[in-house]
Amino acid sequence: MQAPRLGFGGAPIGNLFASVEGDAAIGLVRYAFDRGIRYFDTAPHYGNGLSERRIGAGLRGIDRDEYVLSSKVGRILVADVDAPRDQNSYVDVLPFRQRWDYSRDGTLRSIDDSLTRLNTSRLDVVYIHDIDRRTHGARQPERFRETTLGAATALTALREQRVIGGFGLGVNDVQVCIDALRCIDLDVLLLAGRYTLLDQSASAELFPLCQRRGVGIVIGGPFNSGILATGAHPSDGSEAYYDYAPAPPEIVTRVEAIESHCRAFGVPLAAAALQFPRAHPAVTGVVAGVRSTRELDQDLRLAAWPIPSAFWISLRNSGLIPDDVPVPSA
Repeated sequence: MQAPRLGFGGAPIGNLFASVEGDAAIGLVRYAFDRGIRYFDTAPHYGNGLSERRIGAGLRGIDRDEYVLSSKVGRILVADVDAPRDQNSYVDVLPFRQRWDYSRDGTLRSIDDSLTRLNTSRLDVVYIHDIDRRTHGARQPERFRETTLGAATALTALREQRVIGGFGLGVNDVQVCIDALRCIDLDVLLLAGRYTLLDQSASAELFPLCQRRGVGIVIGGPFNSGILATGAHPSDGSEAYYDYAPAPPEIVTRVEAIESHCRAFGVPLAAAALQFPRAHPAVTGVVAGVRSTRELDQDLRLAAWPIPSAFWISLRNSGLIPDDVPVPSA
């Protein structure tokens, strides 16, 4: 899969951490398309289907061949008028409860539900969502087996029938990708947070394996859930976040060191964060979550910010980027 270089991540307009007004969210999707964004990624998890509904509404009326659309399977949404309005770090969500389901039937149901919410006839890519040990704990081997026998089998058949363009994993974990590649014929990985300015854990084993297998890699979470956008000390006085939690002291210290190089070369930290992953030949695209037109305009500007080669060399010489990972050219 050759994804557009910058994609639209749909988690924020599913009301991740804070609410986004409905018309504004729908308008943002259309605005992103008008600004040249051609890849839109979402999931049932994002606001219990809220993100899917808003992306579907925002893309309504646009020729379906003009953009790439992906969503995810692994969670079934069960209607419940008494469900909490705030769930799983999302606020003001739709009235559903989530149920894990990586079975064949659950996968087919999840896709049908997503197509309805997105108001479209097809998904270009389907990601099997969050099938990692951090998410499932001791039950992860059981969930993984269910995936190989159920979701992967169903998605392989849909790919062969050309109902979907391809499928892969949407995860934050390197090892589960390696495990899956040993037994599933994947097309693409959406890997969040594991190949960034702060974390290159995917580069040693996973990336070479993907290159040998012809598996594309889309990088999500290029800001590591916030700190590479806000900096170590956000200007509004709030706490910096890393990996969906308050940043630990060692991460804050590392970001402070990177920021000192940014100041020396006049490079915004967020520009370096957006551009760094794209230099690796295994990476086919980067997806960044946005919640406003201002953020989208800023990301597009930062993605094109001219960064001198000397900046990357300076980071390497200081041990902030390993010698064996590629960096962008000037």
